[in-house]
Amino acid sequence: MSTIDHKTTAADQVVYEGSSLELENVTLAYGDVEVVREVSLRVAPGTTTCVIGPSGSGKSTLLRGINRLHEPKSGDVRVAGRSVLKDRPDELRRRIGMVFQHFNLFPDHTALENVALAPWKVKGQSRAQARQVAEDRLREVGLGERMDHRPRDLSGGQQQRVAIARALAMHPEVMLFDEATSALDPELVKGVLRLMADLCRRGMTMVVVTHEMGFARKVADQVVFMDEGEVVEAGTPDQIFDNPRSDRLRTFLSEVL
Repeated sequence: MSTIDHKTTAADQVVYEGSSLELENVTLAYGDVEVVREVSLRVAPGTTTCVIGPSGSGKSTLLRGINRLHEPKSGDVRVAGRSVLKDRPDELRRRIGMVFQHFNLFPDHTALENVALAPWKVKGQSRAQARQVAEDRLREVGLGERMDHRPRDLSGGQQQRVAIARALAMHPEVMLFDEATSALDPELVKGVLRLMADLCRRGMTMVVVTHEMGFARKVADQVVFMDEGEVVEAGTPDQIFDNPRSDRLRTFLSEVL
């Protein structure tokens, strides 16, 4: 099993050793309606997979299934080669971090308190240990000077950085990003995307649902195109963007590029 390596680079940044993530024939349903059907996917350790596609294609539901916020109807999810569907959800979420479109921060807690809460309450660290982890992660995302600020005193981009730091504080093996920049003002998007690209360069395994095609082309090792709950095409950025095989993908790209 891969873990976070606490060695640091010359820039004193954590170097990550992410784990592999595999989906095998994963189906997710709301009642009798299957919104994700028979999705199989492999994300190699330390790589980034970007999931693109039209609204309603099942992208966000797929992420929620990986993290078991929505239990799969069938199929398997494996981290580092081992199925996680029988793990308790709280155990799984220590291994798979997730960052949402909306920040979901506690408004009456400071940035430091928001990040320290899970290591203290969920992982059972002492208050001092949890505080140190929170300080380290907030510095890592560029908020060393904003630790004592509450969400209302932070910009949207800064709040999303706090949410990313909160996920990193659990020392995940895989990070999921669900349209992490779509609620931000345009001028704040680039900073969050740079942070995500930096996590990629430092070895974090990431699955990113995004409408930022430039980010997917530049950062992704693999791009997955979903439509109507299915994976239509998957490949390198060059394959997906420059040589689409299906009419569905060609039509989508003509509308978003």
